Amino acid sequence: MEFIDTHSHLYSSKFNNDRDIVVKNALNKGVKKILLPNISSKYTQRMHDLCNMFPTNCFPMIGVHPCEINKVNYEKELTHVEEELRKEIYIAVGEIGIDLYWDDSNLNTQKKAFSHQIKLAKKYKLPIVIHIRESFNEAIKIVESLNDESLSGVFHCFSGSIDDAKRIIELENFYLGIGGVITFKNSNLDQVINEIDLKHILLETDSPYLAPAPHRGKRNESKYIIDIANKLSEIKDVGLDDISKITTENATRLFNL
Repeated sequence: MEFIDTHSHLYSSKFNNDRDIVVKNALNKGVKKILLPNISSKYTQRMHDLCNMFPTNCFPMIGVHPCEINKVNYEKELTHVEEELRKEIYIAVGEIGIDLYWDDSNLNTQKKAFSHQIKLAKKYKLPIVIHIRESFNEAIKIVESLNDESLSGVFHCFSGSIDDAKRIIELENFYLGIGGVITFKNSNLDQVINEIDLKHILLETDSPYLAPAPHRGKRNESKYIIDIANKLSEIKDVGLDDISKITTENATRLFNL
C-alpha cells in the first residue's frame, strides 16, 4: 500500500533535528510522497532544499498563507509567488485562503490576496490548496465566483458540515482534505465523511500540527497518515487497501504527480 500526505510543513524548524528520520519513518509506513505547501518567501529556499534532498518524495507548492498577510509586505510576497511560478516547477499554488481565527481585522486584504493567487493558479494551470479556518463561507464564495473548468484544488483541513461538503463537490474539480481532526472525539466529522464518496477525499497531516489520535498533542508527522487512513477505513467500512488506492489516485490526479 502507498499513501500521499498532501499537506505537510516538513520544512518547519520543528523538524530541524530529525528531518531525515521523519521522512524515512514515513516511507516505512508507505507514505511515498509528501506535498509541501509554502507559507511565505521566508520558507521558499528551505522548502526547495528539502525537495532537493528527497526529489522523489517531496514536492513544493508556492503561495502566501493568509496568516502571513499582516506580517509581511503582501504585495511584495505576491510578486515573489509569480516570479517563482515563472522560473520553478510547482505542483500547486498554496497554502492560500482566509483565516478569521487569528485575525479578522484584515479580511478585505486577505480576500484580495486570495483572489489574486487563484488567478495566478489559473494562469499557470495549477490547483490551489485552500486554508479555511473559521472562514469557509468567505473562502468558498470567492472560489465559486472564479470557478471554471480550469480551476481545481482542495479545501485543506476540512471539518465542516455535510452542506459545506456538498458545496465543495458541486465545484466539480475540488476535494476535501481530511486529516487528524477525523480521529478526534466529538468532532462529528466522521458523520459527515460517512456521507461523502471516497472519490472526493484526500489524506493530509498538516504536520507538525493536528496530530491524530492517539498522538494528539504531540508533534504531527507524515507517518501518522496511517492513523487517519485507518479511521477512514472504519468509517467507510472498506479495506485499508481501498483507502490507499482511491486517495492516492485522487492526489495523483489533482496534483499531476
